[in-house]
Amino acid sequence: MARLTAHTRRIVMAAATAVVLTGGVAAAVFLGSDTSADGPGPALAHSSSTGKSTGKSDDKPGRASGKPGSSASGDDSAPDGSDGSGDATGPAAPPGAAGISEVIDHETESGGKSVSITIDDGPSPVWTPKILAVLKQYNVKATFCMIGPQAKANPGMVKQIVAAGHRLCDHTVSHDEAMNKKPVAYQSSEVLDAQKMIEDAAGGAKVQYFRAPGGAFTPDNRHIAAGHGMRPLGWNVDTKDWKQPGTAAIVKTVKQELKNGPIVLFHDGGGERAQTVAALKEVLPWLAQQGYTFSFPAI
Repeated sequence: MARLTAHTRRIVMAAATAVVLTGGVAAAVFLGSDTSADGPGPALAHSSSTGKSTGKSDDKPGRASGKPGSSASGDDSAPDGSDGSGDATGPAAPPGAAGISEVIDHETESGGKSVSITIDDGPSPVWTPKILAVLKQYNVKATFCMIGPQAKANPGMVKQIVAAGHRLCDHTVSHDEAMNKKPVAYQSSEVLDAQKMIEDAAGGAKVQYFRAPGGAFTPDNRHIAAGHGMRPLGWNVDTKDWKQPGTAAIVKTVKQELKNGPIVLFHDGGGERAQTVAALKEVLPWLAQQGYTFSFPAI
C-alpha cells in the first residue's frame, strides 16, 4: 500500500476527530444573537483595518495571523490571502480531488476588462430581494457567499438566487474569522456542514466557491473545499459596506480600489444594508459606462 503523505494523514485524522467530537454535525459557535432584520443566524463579527487596501494581499484586514512577530494591526498574509504556510499563488498549484484548484481565486472567468460582484453573509429576507432587484435591473449576475444557517432558514430565497442565474459560495457555518487558528476538524465541519446546508436549501444546485470569513484561509481548509468541488474565493476590492460608511464612501472605494483587481466584495447579510443597495445602483451602471463587463469568478 502506498504511504500516505503527512498532509493526507492530517486530513484523515481530522475527519475522524470531527466525527467523534461532533457526531458529523458542526457545532456552530455563534458570535452573539442576531438582532437584525436578517432573521436567524449568527451576529457576524468583522475585522476592521485602518490601512489602505493592498489588493490581493488584503484578504485578512486587521487580523493577526498567529505567526511569531505578527501584528493585529495589519496584514501579514501571503499574497494569495492564505496564512503563508502553504503553496504560493499562481496557476501551478495542483487541483484538488474534484479537479478544482486550491489556489485562492482573484480572477474572473472571462478575463480582460471584467469584474465579479460577490455578496456575503446572507441570504437576508429583507436585503437580498432588494439586491436581487438591482442586479436584475442592470442584468448583472453575482456570486452569493452564504452563511449556512442563513441559507437553511431562507430556502426560498436561496432558490430564488439560483433561479435568477447567480452562483453560490460557502461562507461557513458560523463566520468565525479565527477559524484558521483552530483544529482541522473544526475547519472541516465549518466548511462542509455549510456546504450541505446551502445545497439542501438550493434544492440541489451546487456550491462552486468557498470564501473563508475575514480571509481566514489555510492550506487545510482550501484543500478540503477544493476536494469537495469549491474553489477558494478571495477578493480584490473590499467596499467595507458592512461598516455602513455611507453610500458615497462605498462607491468611492470601488472606484479607487478597482485597480487592485476584479473581485468586488459587498454584503447582503449581517445587518442593515440600505447603503449597499444604494451603492450598487450607482456602481453597476458606472462600471458599464467605463467599459467593464460582468463575469463570475474563475473556477
